[in-house]
Amino acid sequence: MDPGRGASCKELVESWANFTICDTTKTQKEKSIITYLGEKFPKSSIHHVHELLECPICKRSMYPPFYQCPNGHTLCTNCKIGAHNCCPTCQVELGNIRCLALEKVAESLELPCRHQNLGCHKILPYYRKLKHEQRCKFRPYHCPNAGSECSIKGDIPTLMLHLKEDHKVDMHTGCTFNHRYVKSNPHEVENAIWMLTVFDCFGEQFVLHFEAFLLGMTPVYMAFLRFMGEDNEAKMFNYSLEVGGFGRKLTWQGVPRSIRDSHRKVRDCQDGLIIPRSLAIFFSGGYGEELTLKVIGRIWKEHSTS
Repeated sequence: MDPGRGASCKELVESWANFTICDTTKTQKEKSIITYLGEKFPKSSIHHVHELLECPICKRSMYPPFYQCPNGHTLCTNCKIGAHNCCPTCQVELGNIRCLALEKVAESLELPCRHQNLGCHKILPYYRKLKHEQRCKFRPYHCPNAGSECSIKGDIPTLMLHLKEDHKVDMHTGCTFNHRYVKSNPHEVENAIWMLTVFDCFGEQFVLHFEAFLLGMTPVYMAFLRFMGEDNEAKMFNYSLEVGGFGRKLTWQGVPRSIRDSHRKVRDCQDGLIIPRSLAIFFSGGYGEELTLKVIGRIWKEHSTS
């Protein structure tokens, strides 16, 4: 082995210092997994199956090709590229060794969905399972509160409790609302605070966003509704928004977007009521000293014609 290459490999390992070290008992785990092929996996073994098929570096489920170093430490394609031909675990040169045995193990497995504890009872071949989990309706939702960098995920009841207790979000019951927004200096659009209100209507939950931002170079205000559930359920509803004052009025009618769509995605595609700041000032009396906007809204359920 070229001494120079070995030295550079050792240096590269320092950049992987924050990653979890690969379990050296992997071989024993492989043997235990193969024993279960064709059988139902006991719940106590499912965690070990997922662990075996996760890249020990990035902790993501692996797709072929699986790679390994000469000492048997596995890693995924992306982490192999990032390792610059140096095993992050034992510092030896990686080479281009495929872990074909583990690929065949994965291909032979049928495993429950990762979101089993949230209500999904599907059992799928490993590679189909990975694709299913990306769209599984039981996968947790992200917190819909856009005004903070919140990493909380969970089902709808969990998020409702989280929004109420941690974000102190206003909770209302009913399918009509009158939302009031007051800002002392309407010219400071960039520093406006996002506002969020949750409505319980038809036994479902909706979140009303109202915020200010720059659309290109134009300062605007925007209001839009999101549905706390799946997209196919959101399409069962319609909503309307109205804002006005001093002889002027804007109205909007639309379909609420599922919180599966990020707040930024909905805002950037402008799927909501947009009010230019100049018009918002007219709604508030035209003096520009204080902004007072009232957004009146209604949510209703579309009736099937079939």
